[in-house]
Amino acid sequence: MSAILSKLNSSELLGGKKGVLGLAVLAAIIFVVLPLGVDIFRLNLVGKYLTYAFVAVSLVLLWGNGGILSLGQGIFFGLGGYGMAMFMKLEASDPISTKIQTTPGIPDFMDWNQLTAIPWFWEPFKSLPLTILAILVIPALFAYIIGFAMFKRRVGGVYFAIITQAIALILSILIVGQQGLTGGVNGITDLKTMLGWDTRVNGILLFGCILLSRYILTSKFGMLLLAMRDKEERVRFSGYDVSDFKIFIFCIAAMISAIGGAMFTLQVGFMSPSFVGIVPSIEMVIFCAVGGRISLIGAVYGTLLVNYGKTFFSETYPELWLFLMGGLFMAVVMFFPNGLAGLWDQHARKLKFMKRFYDDTPEPERFEPTLSATKEAVEAPVAKKEKPAKVASMKGAKA
Repeated sequence: MSAILSKLNSSELLGGKKGVLGLAVLAAIIFVVLPLGVDIFRLNLVGKYLTYAFVAVSLVLLWGNGGILSLGQGIFFGLGGYGMAMFMKLEASDPISTKIQTTPGIPDFMDWNQLTAIPWFWEPFKSLPLTILAILVIPALFAYIIGFAMFKRRVGGVYFAIITQAIALILSILIVGQQGLTGGVNGITDLKTMLGWDTRVNGILLFGCILLSRYILTSKFGMLLLAMRDKEERVRFSGYDVSDFKIFIFCIAAMISAIGGAMFTLQVGFMSPSFVGIVPSIEMVIFCAVGGRISLIGAVYGTLLVNYGKTFFSETYPELWLFLMGGLFMAVVMFFPNGLAGLWDQHARKLKFMKRFYDDTPEPERFEPTLSATKEAVEAPVAKKEKPAKVASMKGAKA
């Protein structure tokens, strides 16, 4: 516990001067500039964009630092969103509000499909604490099952990406097919917003997830993630079970994505299978890539930029907006492979007033791990094993 508290009090968790500056600027934009500078409609759109940023942050952990590309993060985003939607739908389906139905007290789409009682797996979602627990546990458990089945068999790379994509498609088809239980293709709609809900809550929870991610990345586990991404076989030969580390970070990323899905439901007031399938999952990877897959803060900016671009281009050039967005993505991949964060770091170091923020700042989010950090994380167990052999050889030499 004392180690955790000392970590929280250190500047390493915040990323040094550069990290503190980045968090301060992002906080000023989310909590001050946008609420004062845009109307309520645009502010609600920003709130929706911030819910996607949770998934982008999770991909920085999973893909940028762990080297595990998941094209199915929409699975966990959808599970979290549907969990919150089920709670809110039950809250809105009290007997008085649904007295005109054939069976009052159940969601409207269940009544339309001739159900007469709430299914058993809906019952826990009558309680808000159980709903919050389910939003965190169910996606993590699902990720554990997928990760255990894949990583224990050393399935990775493009194969893992394709499998997660297939699972996202299967889940979206399953949700559409079970119309009486999930609302079908329309999803769960007509939800009431929780009392006192505000866009700023999305920002606060997002900053909490960013700090949690930085705590992970600045720990020994974070150094092992970098080592696994670059030299997985070397980590395995050093005595570590790589699959367990992959499963753990996959579950953490699933939980963060699920929190974003729950916030999305609270923000927009509905949840549908269109946010679970292949297309939204790939878009979430694009958010991370545009912002910079090795930067937690850059992923947030990438999410805001891409979604604002989608909104602007679709409103201004409705017939060309897909081509314009495609051109934006191609430009990022070709000219800015490290995303917005890499572009900023490249030019900010050259500015005089920014040099003091980069001179003595640790960089837990950089693409390449330091040599000393990698050796410390990977070669420590090897050194311990080699010590007796070295002593034995010295004794033989003396003899």
